[in-house]
Amino acid sequence: MTTLTISSDKKLTDFSKWQPATWEEYLSYRDAPLTDRIRLYFYQNRLLIEMGSEGINHSNISDLFTMLLAFWFTQKKPEQIFSTFGRCLLEKPTEKIACAPDIVLYLGENYPRWQSGERRYLDLDKWQVPNLVGEISDTTLASDLDEKKHLYSQLGIPEYWVVDVRGLRVIGFILTEGKYQETDQSLALEGLDIPLLEQTLTKLSEGSNGAAASWFAKEIGKS
Repeated sequence: MTTLTISSDKKLTDFSKWQPATWEEYLSYRDAPLTDRIRLYFYQNRLLIEMGSEGINHSNISDLFTMLLAFWFTQKKPEQIFSTFGRCLLEKPTEKIACAPDIVLYLGENYPRWQSGERRYLDLDKWQVPNLVGEISDTTLASDLDEKKHLYSQLGIPEYWVVDVRGLRVIGFILTEGKYQETDQSLALEGLDIPLLEQTLTKLSEGSNGAAASWFAKEIGKS
């Protein structure tokens, strides 16, 4: 069994489950030398560590969605400033919340900028929350629809996508009165039907993620 050890009294052996932890313990993991090989989530005094490199499906679909965002704004909103920070660690120390979503989208000029000497994570006490975050759910669907969903709503992120790799689904949520409600229409990508993202996912069975992204570009170009 693989054991991650930060100090003699901090060990975590089950990387698939949220486990009780303090904010200080989270900080120990965050600041450890192996931080670039793990993804951290902290919410309501519980810690989740996602280990290892991305699998083929996860990486393939994660990059696909980055391409889809670029194609959408290039064609539909060419004047819109947008920035993506997928898999970057987001942290809000005042609320003791941390996360590392696969998709992170900022709209407008007020997007995070790193300054020399700063830590290499996105401080949500300094910057506004993203307009959209998403999780690529290959083996993490239950957590993405439960704990992470509550985490992102607590942060006040307006829109959340869960991309179900095995079910070829994209489940979209819009924040309404502090809670996520499922939606078929994107808020950040105004005019985008969520089912079109699902149709794009099915194209991966026919070819590469680049081909699927090109199909998406042609479809949105028709409207």
